[in-house]
Amino acid sequence: MLEVSRHTPARLPQGHPPVLCIVIDTEEEFDWDRPFSRSNTATTTIAAQPLAHERIYDALGVVPTYVIDYPVATTPAASAVLTRLMQEGRCEIGTHLHPWVSPPHEEEVNRFNSYTGNLPPALEYAKLDALTHAIADSTGRRPTVFKAGRYGLGPQTSQTLARLGYEIDASVVPHTAFTADSGPDFSAFDVHPYWFETEGRKLLELPVTTGFCGSLRGQGGALYPALQTPLGRTLRLPGIASRAGLLDRLRLTPEGYVLQDLQRLARTLVQDGCQVLSLTYHSPSLAPGHTPYVRDAADLERFLACIQGLLLYFRDTLGGTFMSCTQLRQALR
Repeated sequence: MLEVSRHTPARLPQGHPPVLCIVIDTEEEFDWDRPFSRSNTATTTIAAQPLAHERIYDALGVVPTYVIDYPVATTPAASAVLTRLMQEGRCEIGTHLHPWVSPPHEEEVNRFNSYTGNLPPALEYAKLDALTHAIADSTGRRPTVFKAGRYGLGPQTSQTLARLGYEIDASVVPHTAFTADSGPDFSAFDVHPYWFETEGRKLLELPVTTGFCGSLRGQGGALYPALQTPLGRTLRLPGIASRAGLLDRLRLTPEGYVLQDLQRLARTLVQDGCQVLSLTYHSPSLAPGHTPYVRDAADLERFLACIQGLLLYFRDTLGGTFMSCTQLRQALR
């Protein structure tokens, strides 16, 4: 899956407005500063997810995709919230694999094994197979959209997805390497969606929208890693480049970014010919106190305002439209 040469660009018809999808990592609650644990299975924050629909999505006709993990799929109260939204046509439900809380529990829980693609292929398949069936059982619909927890794709993940009937992956983070933490390297990937074939099936990759802004953005793939070296950080080169308007790497998420950042990234990408953008965040951020990004009620209001502001800007200023993941796949076909 990580071989760039095997990919075929996925394009919308000429003249089609740019499209924005929303993919939400829908998961259990845990302390982001502590080690992974199989005991973290609480899903109380799922009850907060309809708030975004009531405040933002319904009025704009946005149908997000909740990629859910094993604790969410197997907790009746949590899965019922999302299943009701799905049945009402207000969302889609996909798959989000956190291996440390997904059976079978055969591996040691550690950072290396938190990336699903690092597991033995048979165990990766067994975990995804169990989760896929759990989602189908709890929602009444088999999922076709997948996003790896911690973006942890591996060399066998595409074959596993194809064998289990998936049609869309949303795990690639362009211009980003997780190798320092034993994760995958997406440095050679860009923001554009693409088709890839495996096991006789054609799948769509919908990357996490991550791109460069600034006057040197065209050389961002080569320059940004140099800025991030120990020497570059010691000299504070990333901050200097950002303040000078030379180079920024931004991700389309309200987590850790302000509205102006997201508008600038969306504007730059659309102007540079990007047809498809993907906004992402974690479900616990909709309940104060569960992620570093939303600690109190004031943070939550800013968080929601950031999402709404980006969507309105994308529609009204950039002339964009909104699609669910499966709608996008059909449009690209």
